[in-house]
Amino acid sequence: MDTVTEALLARVRAARAQLADAVAAEDVYAVAVAQDELDDAVRLAHGLGLDVEAAGADEG
Repeated sequence: MDTVTEALLARVRAARAQLADAVAAEDVYAVAVAQDELDDAVRLAHGLGLDVEAAGADEG
């Protein structure tokens, strides 16, 4: 796995963790920000042909 792929998968993992934290805190604004970050990271991953679930972005 190359450096760009590793960094992008780490970004997806971090965004998912931030989203989970925001949901747990019931912080509507933080949820919106975290969801936007996750959407952006997943979009970039898909643009590079990565399946973030199959590539292990769900592992933490």
